[in-house]
Amino acid sequence: INGIGVLGWGVGGIEAEAGMLGQPSYFPVPEVIGVKLTGTLPSGTTATDVALKVTQVLRQKGVVGKFVEFFGNGLKSMPLADRATISNMAPEYGATCGFFPIDDISLEYLRLTGRDEEQIRVVEEYCKANGLFYTADSKDPIYTDLVEIDLNTIESNLSGPKRPQDLIPLSDMKDAFHKAVVAPVGTQGLGFNEQEFDKEVKVTLEDKEVTMKTGAIAIAAITSCTNTSNPYVLIGAGLVAKKAIEKGLVVPEYVKTSLAPGSKVVTEYLDKSGLTTYLDQLGFQTVGYGCTTCIGNSGPLAPELEEAIAANDLLVTS
Repeated sequence: INGIGVLGWGVGGIEAEAGMLGQPSYFPVPEVIGVKLTGTLPSGTTATDVALKVTQVLRQKGVVGKFVEFFGNGLKSMPLADRATISNMAPEYGATCGFFPIDDISLEYLRLTGRDEEQIRVVEEYCKANGLFYTADSKDPIYTDLVEIDLNTIESNLSGPKRPQDLIPLSDMKDAFHKAVVAPVGTQGLGFNEQEFDKEVKVTLEDKEVTMKTGAIAIAAITSCTNTSNPYVLIGAGLVAKKAIEKGLVVPEYVKTSLAPGSKVVTEYLDKSGLTTYLDQLGFQTVGYGCTTCIGNSGPLAPELEEAIAANDLLVTS
């Protein structure tokens, strides 16, 4: 809801019970950190890339127990689905919430989702009358502290291998993985030696022998409420699957694949766009809706794989 300009944050059990029983719940007025977004996202990057960059910057800044508000000319090119993705990552960057103000894009979302024009007019007039409506001419609010992120500089990236704030550009992933494997055990090191990269394990799956090497992907999941609630990201995944099928690419037999959308709406628009069949052919059939792999609910690997990985102490990834 913070992505559409409705302030909200999670509460604990005691606070929730107090509210249910009509009792007050007290909390200190939080500090508010402003994040000024400028520029536009380069082609090929997604809201997930922005969210990971925001996580890196705000983890370094330190925003635990604080509100974060996004503003700046970068908002004018950011659809509401992308804003919701970034807001939903607030637990990752440590803030109590990540808030986007109401603007014209918020109103367009109301139209897209079937609200009538009278309701939209009331929302617009109310927000403007109360100084809540954000425009390109709005003065920069006064915040406790301020950080700036240039969207033009963001590229496709991953986080890891252990912490969400450790950002790795996709172009650097091969070298970063190699360094992480041989680095001393720590936040970014796994403590293996160079001989680990020579390791190969042969496994027989359904009468077919396959070879797994260090770094082999054992689990590939299109999942999480953050990613699978964004149509730009999901349709992008479907288009990648379509192109992969057309190019004759296949997923190795040892990879456990799954698709777990955050909503049945995802299934509906993937079906209507004709992309479901390509995801299915690659092995990404829908296994359910909601939290799965991200919280360890991927289910077990094939027994032969589990045995081979454990017996050979093979380093695999997901």
